[in-house]
Amino acid sequence: MNERNYFLDNIRWLTILLLFPFHSLIIYNNFGEGNYIKGTDNAILSNIISSYWAWFMPLLFVVAGISSFYVLREKTKNEYIMARIQKLLIPLFFGVLIICPFLTYFAECYHNDYSGTYIQQYMLFFTKETNLTGYNGGFTPGHLWFILYLFIISLIALPLIHYIHKKINIIIEKMNILTLMALFLLPLLGQYILNIGGKSIGEYFCYFIIGYFVLSNEKIIEQCVKYCWLLGIISIICVPLYLGISDNLIVNILGKFYGLCAILFIMGIGKKKLNFSNKITVYFSKISFGIYLFHLPWITVIAYYTMQYVENVYIQAVIITFLSVPFTILTVELLQRTVITRFMFCLKK
Repeated sequence: MNERNYFLDNIRWLTILLLFPFHSLIIYNNFGEGNYIKGTDNAILSNIISSYWAWFMPLLFVVAGISSFYVLREKTKNEYIMARIQKLLIPLFFGVLIICPFLTYFAECYHNDYSGTYIQQYMLFFTKETNLTGYNGGFTPGHLWFILYLFIISLIALPLIHYIHKKINIIIEKMNILTLMALFLLPLLGQYILNIGGKSIGEYFCYFIIGYFVLSNEKIIEQCVKYCWLLGIISIICVPLYLGISDNLIVNILGKFYGLCAILFIMGIGKKKLNFSNKITVYFSKISFGIYLFHLPWITVIAYYTMQYVENVYIQAVIITFLSVPFTILTVELLQRTVITRFMFCLKK
């Protein structure tokens, strides 16, 4: 189990680091997605983030499901719930109170030429009519939607886990690579359940369950290792098709298939190449949750000021992406030094 956790931890923090280019480049998207700061539409930058959109957030839910499998081997259901409250609900509460209004302040300034004080905007955050994105101001959970969804899904999954865990193990161990790839049908169908603003609780519940029941099984991981290069080739072939096809239905189906194949590939190659621990991996594993919390505020403020002084889109994107990394890490380093902020944002000392 300890050996297994190394590659899971490494996959988690490496995936979280992908949020820096994702949230930096989505500023320039050409597919109609709003943002707190919105730059000039750019097809190249849009294709970069679209190429891994299908798998990187689902992968975090899969890893969360696998991690829950290990946690529930050592904790009771009540202990698990209390841990979810401490690690997810409390940071969510303080994040919405402190981090999200910071995002909407710059959104108000950028989109609405807001000239009031931050305190006045803080009141707007809770009173202004909003679509919950916060892209034009108003209340939003922002990027913390992941934490909210994970908390809800963790609780919803508990009864199912308790009821079918022993019954499903025999079936899972008999799965081959084809039946594994066919699991893309679960999130494909689940996406229509509780879809809020394009983010479906049903879809991410399916990824969590795939992680908990399927990819926590050593025999399944062995299959991912055995066929990882095949899965990688399939994923690579899917990328230009996913980016080039315009039919929404086909893109949706292909995206779910490509996304799951990419996740299976990452699990296989991760087991082969990332199953180790050193000072760097331990450090980033420790601060990865803090990076998730604080990366977007820094991307937003850096983008706001960069666009005022730099005209070239590509130079803007590079500055925003790379400058936000050290500021985010410095923020986490400072906040993890006090008991209060460690508690508020569930940071590790």
